[in-house]
Amino acid sequence: MPDFLNIKLVVGLGNPGSEYELTRHNLGFLVVKRIAKELGVKFKKCSFTKAMIAEYEEEYRKIILLMPFTFMNNSGIAVKKAVEHKEISLDDMLLICDDSNLPFGQIRVRAKGSDGGHNGLSSVISHLASSDFPRLRMGIDSPTGKKDLAEYVLEEFNKKEQDVLNDFIEEALNCSLLWIKSDVNQVMENYNRRKENGKK
Repeated sequence: MPDFLNIKLVVGLGNPGSEYELTRHNLGFLVVKRIAKELGVKFKKCSFTKAMIAEYEEEYRKIILLMPFTFMNNSGIAVKKAVEHKEISLDDMLLICDDSNLPFGQIRVRAKGSDGGHNGLSSVISHLASSDFPRLRMGIDSPTGKKDLAEYVLEEFNKKEQDVLNDFIEEALNCSLLWIKSDVNQVMENYNRRKENGKK
């Protein structure tokens, strides 16, 4: 077994089950599945926590992809076990989730911060007893009218969103791969700045 100088954990948040697969709340799952495809690895049932896991190894580096199957509001249970079992530094964990505070299609990367009203992120922060870990937040817009947020996030993407969903996921893929190869500061400079400057 090689001695890895660097082990990075990428967690995508979502809900298990085919009925949730293409809902707004499952963007995290969709992105880590895309990363797994890019790296040529497959997910399997995790032996030490309720989750699906995929692992990619290259010289001196190991990348672990995780999809908690505890359902969104209990995501922190699976994430904490993974962090402890794999002995991951929180600086080396990237959490990917949807964000109703951002316009659909916009990405925002932060080195740490609050849960922003996201129950899955709140669960992770609570179980890790820390909010000091990088996160990639993907905008899904906020519900209009009197629609409840809890109902909105569990709806499938509408036609307009579906038309650009692949490009959105591809951007998150590239963002995640840059984080894996560099650090969160480089990713924030590249991805947050381009949106703030109004550039694609």
